[in-house]
Amino acid sequence: MTEQRRYLAGVAAGCVLLGAAISGGCSQPPIADTGNESATAAVAPRDRQTLRLLYSRVPTTLNPHLATGIQDFEAGRIVLEPLATANERGELVPILAAKIPSEENDGVAADGRSVTWQLQPDVVWSDGEPFTAEDVVFTFDFVSNPQVGAATAQYYEGVESVEALDEQTVKINFTDVTAAWQIPFTGQTGVILPKHIFEAANGADARSADANLAPIGTGPYQVSDSQPGSITFVPNPNYRGDPPAFKTVEFVGGLAPYAAAREVLSTGEADFAHNLQVEVELLQDLQQDGQGVVDTVFGGLVERIMLNPTDPFAETEAGERSSLQAPHPFLSDVQVRQAIAYAIDRDTITEELYGFTGRPTAQLLVAPRPFASPGTVPYEYDLARAADLLDAAGWTDTDGDGVRDRDGQPMELVFQTSVNPVRQKTQTLIAESLEELGIDVDIKRVRVDDFFSGDPEQTNSINHFYADMQAYTTGNDHPDPTIYLGWWTCDQIATQANQWQKPNNARYCNPEYDALFATAKQELNLEKRAALFQELDALLAADVAVIPIVHRAIANGVSKTLTGVNPTPWDASTWNIGDWQRQAAE
Repeated sequence: MTEQRRYLAGVAAGCVLLGAAISGGCSQPPIADTGNESATAAVAPRDRQTLRLLYSRVPTTLNPHLATGIQDFEAGRIVLEPLATANERGELVPILAAKIPSEENDGVAADGRSVTWQLQPDVVWSDGEPFTAEDVVFTFDFVSNPQVGAATAQYYEGVESVEALDEQTVKINFTDVTAAWQIPFTGQTGVILPKHIFEAANGADARSADANLAPIGTGPYQVSDSQPGSITFVPNPNYRGDPPAFKTVEFVGGLAPYAAAREVLSTGEADFAHNLQVEVELLQDLQQDGQGVVDTVFGGLVERIMLNPTDPFAETEAGERSSLQAPHPFLSDVQVRQAIAYAIDRDTITEELYGFTGRPTAQLLVAPRPFASPGTVPYEYDLARAADLLDAAGWTDTDGDGVRDRDGQPMELVFQTSVNPVRQKTQTLIAESLEELGIDVDIKRVRVDDFFSGDPEQTNSINHFYADMQAYTTGNDHPDPTIYLGWWTCDQIATQANQWQKPNNARYCNPEYDALFATAKQELNLEKRAALFQELDALLAADVAVIPIVHRAIANGVSKTLTGVNPTPWDASTWNIGDWQRQAAE
């Protein structure tokens, strides 16, 4: 591999295993304390009125509109609530709303240009102030304020205005015909902020507001204390529903996935561990100790391989890398991308690493029905066919060094992902197949916080994409996939001009796709719209704009003593934490 690529691949800014420092560079250390002795060690009795939640990352804010990662949504949803959310089947259920709007109850306008919500009466914030339609209006003002730079702004881009018709009625007006009326103010991206608390923070200093760390909310709990790595919640005395079951909720971040899994599944030291990306064999071993179970729910999450169609090692005059001005020397060729897709052994990756927590897939839009394609999108692992495609594209080994080349350019790839045992083994399996094809692969492992960072200065982030390939999981976080499929349009490309804040880190730009998407998002007929979404999915597959490999479940570790946990893939795991209870001791 060239010196330039060898050097850049090694710059991972110091590897970290989900918060636990690794010494000795970027090698993956063995997982400690996995033997029977630690799994069966005596544990001091825990306070049954304390709920202990474990996460891989530490929250940086409890204001989901300013979130930097899923841990912020998970913590924020304990306190803040949306108008409605969607259950596992994708059906809207009211939270702060009195009912779900529809054409039948005159909530949804027949022309698709507005929706009117009725709010629950007599709801108050945790400080006793009344919750009204003005809070919903303010939340839109906050999220749409460019000085705030809200992480959730994309979910409100089609909203023209929000009106308080009276204290309990709010009307959302759209700029155009909008079929996805149910996205604004729903789910984890739709929480309502109290105007009387956040009004002073509606500007460039929004992220420094004290209220972000201890927000006033309408949820079942409120913040009591915050320490490095943990947040403590206590019941909200003004909660409208039955008082929550736990006197204390401890939210602990920065744990490696295996350590979190062990505390819930094996030793019983904790009650809940979020989205465990741990090898399935280890999860099964831990479950045998009987303290907890792995609770899976399949939504829109897809582990995917992104192929960079731009050259990550060429710079423009402005100093931008991975720019559309510099096409990739071989990944800009669809035949090469097809060859790499044939070299991905999805079945082995899923069986060995994910087991019951994943399903092999070549489909980007996997849920919910009716939007996902009804049939399974076919895929093949065929190295011979991959080799034929590379030969046809003119990439052969002309000098006998084992690496394909063309016009003096060797086929060398930097393959990056976040530090995690499952992802490192995925990298290894894929790299072995690619190297068998004659493609040299340099594996790059990046700190989790750096890889998923929204900091414009963090060049190891997925949006900068200073590598040839990268792997991570994402998907539609609302049942309606409009926002998700909009990530692939030309105007959503992450660039230096927008501080790498837009979601199209694939740099995919296809006018045919853009035109089809514009039609789909305005189609009010559900069946026609679903067909258009499936057509968009098929277009991405044909272009090999992305290589989906595993349909991943949200796999949470849950104590056997807990009841009422009702996960949905369309909201944070904590969305109904007010219903969680500890079953009586036997």
